[in-house]
Amino acid sequence: MTRLMHSDHLKVALAAVVWGSSGAFVKYLELPAGVIALFRVGIPVVVLGIWFGIRGERIFGNGIRLVLMASLVNAVRLLFYFIGYLNAPIGNAIIILYTWPVFAVVFSHFFLKEPLPLRNKMLLLLAMAGIVMVFMDKPFGLGNEVFVGMLAMLVSAGLNATSVVMFKHQITRFNAPQIVFFQNFIGVLFFLPFFIGGMDQLTLHKTSVASLYALLVGLIGYGVFFQALRRVRASTASFLAYIEVISGIAFGVLLFNEVFSWNELVGGAMILMASVLLKK
Repeated sequence: MTRLMHSDHLKVALAAVVWGSSGAFVKYLELPAGVIALFRVGIPVVVLGIWFGIRGERIFGNGIRLVLMASLVNAVRLLFYFIGYLNAPIGNAIIILYTWPVFAVVFSHFFLKEPLPLRNKMLLLLAMAGIVMVFMDKPFGLGNEVFVGMLAMLVSAGLNATSVVMFKHQITRFNAPQIVFFQNFIGVLFFLPFFIGGMDQLTLHKTSVASLYALLVGLIGYGVFFQALRRVRASTASFLAYIEVISGIAFGVLLFNEVFSWNELVGGAMILMASVLLKK
């Protein structure tokens, strides 16, 4: 049993490392957000759709309304997610992304009536102060690419908190491949117009890299994660997921020579500290 749990913990950590590569892929591809997004959701849907067809496995039926709503939320999240990575440095973007546990606590309090003790209120203030600190040296305005990217990632973080809660609620009803399929299904329809409008920028090389990205992150990364999530406590999985931050920052520094200002380091530390402690 101990070996099994260690194996599942390793799967979550591996998934987090894979997710951390997203920013590097997005920066390298330099394609419109909607085009990258269609690859990201479309490849897993096609591969898993073929798999289900070969197995004769029926996945559509009654009781999938909530999981389809979660899929729509995830599609909108991905749009802002890719806009964030296309405009902001990877390190800045991924730190802002990990404000999502803060949003989760706030949403749970207002919509699920979960208690919000004084300790958590103080941690929320710490996280908000961290966000202000990270944004402090960025010119405010939609004309500034970094500001736009970080703002988009903040929106993505809020939507991510919503989708995580929705998919976690449904995970006992579906196996890991089914969850990954439904997570991406609505996104195919959502991003198709974006893809048609930007497909003239595709080359064979970029198509190959975007397909690899979709297989690695959208299929393998999330497939491994949802499989492990059945046997790993949500709090443990959430903590291990922070490896994505380390992975993403490492890719940014090593591949794109990114550097951090003092306020970004301090603000990022405040956000991550608050987010980790809010899970306890």
